[in-house]
Amino acid sequence: MACSTKKDSFLSRNSHALSTKYNILYNGQIGFDKGVASVKANTKDNFWKRLPIEIMQVNDELIPGEKPKNADFELAETKATKAIQKHSMNIDGREKNTQIDEAYLLLGKSRYYDQRFIPALDAFNYILYKYPNSNNIYEARIWKEKTNLHLGNDANVINNLEHLLEDYKPKKQIFADGNAILAEAFLNLEEKDSAVTKLKLAEKNTSVNNEKARYRFILGQLYEELGKIDSAIDFYQTVIDLNRKVDRKYIIQSYAKRASYFDYQNGDMDLFVKRYKKIMKDRENHAFLDVIYYHMGIFYDKNNNEELATEFYNASLMAKSADPYLVASTYRNLGNMHFKRADYQNAAKYYDSTLVKLDNKSREFYRIDKTRKNLDEVIKLEDIATRNDSIIKIVSLPEADRKLYFENYIAQLKEADKAKKISEEKLKAKLAAIEQNSKSNLDNQNPSNQQTEKTGQKTAIMPPANTDAATKEKTSLFYFYNPTTVAYGKLEFRKTWGDRSLSGNWRLSSNKTEGMNAPTSDTEIAPSENKIVEEKENKEYNLDYYVNQLPESQAIVDSIVKERNFAYFQLGIIYKEKFKENQLASDKLEKLLQFNPEEKLVPPTMYNLYKIYQITDANKAEEMKIRISSQYPNSRYAQIINNGTSSDDSLNDTPEKVYNKYYRLYEEERFTSILEKIDSLIEQFSGDEIVSKFELLKANTIGKLYGLVEYKKAMQYVADNYPTKEEGKYAQEIITTQIPVLEKMVFSMNETKNWKIIYRINTQDNESANAIEESIRKFIADENIERLYYSCDIYTGKESFITIHGIKSEAYAKSVATLLKDNKKYAIGLPAIVISSENYKIIQIKKNLESYLTYSKQ
Repeated sequence: MACSTKKDSFLSRNSHALSTKYNILYNGQIGFDKGVASVKANTKDNFWKRLPIEIMQVNDELIPGEKPKNADFELAETKATKAIQKHSMNIDGREKNTQIDEAYLLLGKSRYYDQRFIPALDAFNYILYKYPNSNNIYEARIWKEKTNLHLGNDANVINNLEHLLEDYKPKKQIFADGNAILAEAFLNLEEKDSAVTKLKLAEKNTSVNNEKARYRFILGQLYEELGKIDSAIDFYQTVIDLNRKVDRKYIIQSYAKRASYFDYQNGDMDLFVKRYKKIMKDRENHAFLDVIYYHMGIFYDKNNNEELATEFYNASLMAKSADPYLVASTYRNLGNMHFKRADYQNAAKYYDSTLVKLDNKSREFYRIDKTRKNLDEVIKLEDIATRNDSIIKIVSLPEADRKLYFENYIAQLKEADKAKKISEEKLKAKLAAIEQNSKSNLDNQNPSNQQTEKTGQKTAIMPPANTDAATKEKTSLFYFYNPTTVAYGKLEFRKTWGDRSLSGNWRLSSNKTEGMNAPTSDTEIAPSENKIVEEKENKEYNLDYYVNQLPESQAIVDSIVKERNFAYFQLGIIYKEKFKENQLASDKLEKLLQFNPEEKLVPPTMYNLYKIYQITDANKAEEMKIRISSQYPNSRYAQIINNGTSSDDSLNDTPEKVYNKYYRLYEEERFTSILEKIDSLIEQFSGDEIVSKFELLKANTIGKLYGLVEYKKAMQYVADNYPTKEEGKYAQEIITTQIPVLEKMVFSMNETKNWKIIYRINTQDNESANAIEESIRKFIADENIERLYYSCDIYTGKESFITIHGIKSEAYAKSVATLLKDNKKYAIGLPAIVISSENYKIIQIKKNLESYLTYSKQ
């Protein structure tokens, strides 16, 4: 009697309601709660950015209408659907089962968390349409607007929710959820002040402590973005005050945020250290040691305590953080520390590690990648400067002092080798003791080993059982369970035997192809090692070995000095322009002036020092200005610093503006003007990234004026000198792909429908050029049946062509040339050259008109 969904009786209504609530929806709610917990557990918050108010990562790649991805939400949706299908009592247009609205609400929420927002919206709308008197009506409206938020209807969400929360007074938690949704909608519209107001209401009314902590943390982030640092710090402190009531991640990240705003000038350093030591000792925080160590590293880094900063940064890396940006930031900071110490080799390695962890589409990635590429050039130049400085210093010493210098070096080398041998012997002894100790420990743990030894039976070596910490500590002493000893053993084996394959009789001499000159028996080991040591002693402990490597002729020494000076100049410019390291730049440039370099380097060096001193030391800037004005009064640099401007715009404008100016000249085919100035521009901007662009422009200009052979040489120069730059790679591509095709181009007399008439003109002879142009214009105006036209084309720096285009046959071209020569109205005295379009292209590419004239006669 109670099973009917068509009878509106007390028994039927309550039977179906009880079955729906305590059977189907109960199990569905368990699945839903489990799914929500998994969503929150799998959502990784990025505390480096503003947190989203809701803990759910939306996957934009999901296909609308696709089957649910989460089994828990699928279960909840199935149960809700079952409750609606089997227990709905729609009688006379009204629902008699009081639990069906609960089923629709569960259905909508399950679809929402499975990120199928349109079906979810249908479920919430059905509640609002069919159950206007439901006690879940406010919650359904909140979830509807929550869904609309993900569909991009931010303005409608704000309008609907503000009216709802003003007109009605729902439960506190629903009120909190509504204000949280409003805050997120305002943030989507970049209305941060309104978002702060709504989020404060949400934080005040929510009864969930984790939500309270999250809202407070986001409020701190919003105040940071609004520039109200004191308010931000206050909110972070309120998160910390929640202590054990909330997830530990919010507490630790709030400590980290407060640490980032520590006042390093007036703050209490001792109190800061004391507080963070206490945080580190707290066992509850051990899962977040990577974050704590990182911020302690920043603290010591900003206090210029590099030793402790490095220690804490390395500790953060050893903590194996799951946060890739934290790891990247740690590597970046370590790289910056090495860079400041001018340790560019190690800085480059740390920057490489940074780039591996960073998002390759982020701005920071491009910035660090640019710095890293610049470091390649800096490392190369620093190596040149250091090596050449050393050579010059030794060469300049008297012979007796030079001998003493090398003798001291050899003595230090012997001491170092002796210390190395002693340390190796100690390590071998220690390893032997460890192996013996581990053997005895294994015997104690497994008495059967002793019986095995007695009976002579062999047993396989098994890994130690993972019983407890004490057992692990003992068994880790065994040779093959210690990675350090295993690595050492491998090195010793390779040193003795070479690279041997895993095959039988590997000691035999027939296997020497594997190990090259490896000894075949134990008796040969010591003599071969002694031989290597003797050879080293005879070579590196011999004074003549070093003396013979020194340059003998003054010409070689002068070239080394010149290379060293230019390296210092380039380093100074790179530090100034690319890295904005004024102190490093001034050190290099000041030292360069002390070397009395070649004259062409002195004015630009002094000018760049003057620009640096304008920032760092006004008195030095004035002194340098006087020096430039007195020593080089007619230079372009003196004109700039004295008058503020120069007739040469290239000294006043940025490198990019200068390049754009000359590129426009290239497009206008003013090739001679470019070549007249481009070498001085390359010298002026030496060390700047723009130089490779100028070199490529120069190569293209040379190709336009001097032909394929010179073009290939110029492109090869760019490829050789700038292999890591885009211009160098482009030049190499031209050399390997395009130039071989152009070199294969040859003249032909094949029939074609495109012909030209050309007149050779001396570039300086403007009068003849104007006369020929005037005659051609008259001819085209009088007899332009074929719609001819002409152009003035550059050929070389000394010659150009006046070319008539649009001719369809060779015969017609010859008749036009004859008419222009014989008709007194035009009377062009210069010989005309009739040529096909294909051959004309070849002579412009290869600059071989004389070869074409010989070919056409033949």
